[in-house]
Amino acid sequence: MTKDFDPARCAEELLAALRRRGFDELQVTVSESRRQELNLAHNEPSLLRSNESRRLAATGIVGGRRASADGNDLSPQGIAAFVESLWTAAGPAPVDEANAVSSGQQASITRGPREADPQQLASALHRLLEWRAANAPSMMIEEALAAHVHSRSHTLTHSSAGAGSAIAADLGWYELSVFGLAREGGQTSSFNYAGGTADSLDDVPALFGVDRMMRELVQQVRTQPLGERFVGEVVLAPGAVEDLVSWLMEQLGDGPLIDGSSLYRERVGQRIASPLLTLRSRYDAPGCVPVTADAFVAPAATLLDAGVLTQLAPSFYGSRKTGLPHRPLAGHGFELLAGDTPLPEMISGVARGALVDRLSMGEPAPNGDFAGVIKNSFRIENGRVGAALAETMITGNVAQMLQDVKAVSRGRIDAGTQALPWLLVPGLHFS
Repeated sequence: MTKDFDPARCAEELLAALRRRGFDELQVTVSESRRQELNLAHNEPSLLRSNESRRLAATGIVGGRRASADGNDLSPQGIAAFVESLWTAAGPAPVDEANAVSSGQQASITRGPREADPQQLASALHRLLEWRAANAPSMMIEEALAAHVHSRSHTLTHSSAGAGSAIAADLGWYELSVFGLAREGGQTSSFNYAGGTADSLDDVPALFGVDRMMRELVQQVRTQPLGERFVGEVVLAPGAVEDLVSWLMEQLGDGPLIDGSSLYRERVGQRIASPLLTLRSRYDAPGCVPVTADAFVAPAATLLDAGVLTQLAPSFYGSRKTGLPHRPLAGHGFELLAGDTPLPEMISGVARGALVDRLSMGEPAPNGDFAGVIKNSFRIENGRVGAALAETMITGNVAQMLQDVKAVSRGRIDAGTQALPWLLVPGLHFS
């Protein structure tokens, strides 16, 4: 990082230039990041690189008209051109009295390792390759990386509602990701992926469930078709659980709340999911920051408390548009609390169904109905995990699945920005 670069000073200069141009309300962010990365390709080291970047972003409101832009030219000429482009974009925008920016938000957040340890990056990938050779030699690592990221940012607002906001962040974290498939002779498994963010990469390959993913890929080279239709149970691995959580979070946000399609707009204080489910923030996780995209400091939040919906999550704009309470919620950093059922016990209770690692279901219907292919999955019959499944369809309803969860695993996969357990859900239609 360049020691003489000051994101706060640059943000102040950009804000002043935009105010002079005539904007009524403003939000500006100036950031600088440095990424140091080691890569693997096809089971071999492939690339070492370091990249530094600077970025400016702004939202301006004038006469109720709103425009946003971002760029990377922080020279005087670049900033002048940026100001003019934002002003030009605001001109034809529709007037919307719900447009506004935050005010009175103050925070300075410093967290995580902000100096890279190149030896840790090299050691992590070395251990990964050694583990693959010893435990999953038929698994091909198509792409993998170990990286360190250091990010500094400064956000300012100018609001007609009161004092502006000033939010600074200085964050550091490590990343690891592994993507690949297994191959034996002329047969291959489906692709799969594991990865996340952490303060250290010392636990590779167990970190983020990478070892589990690689071992299961080897078992998925030879698959068997389902062979029949039935209604059964699924044990959803954390990668599939993420799809359920993402759908729920979207239902609580601006789009469905504004257009009226959200199933939960009138359900705050009611049980909408299994009492086994508690979903809450974890903003102190590596790579996470308790700040919303519209410059509000987000307090710790519990969205589901033993299945009871505690709040909705409209942005400031969404709140003003709908009249719903504004409860700031950051975009990253959530966890489903672990349960008390060991995963083997969860599987042993399934008479007929599947252990599902990935769901490929596209976008569920507004009411939660979906049909999708389960990938990287295994048949479960009479409490035993059997053969890997060839392309198999399941149909169901996401909202109903959240209500029907029968068990939550004691173990979880902690990927930094999220920590998720395995879930046992009945009533899915297999074909």
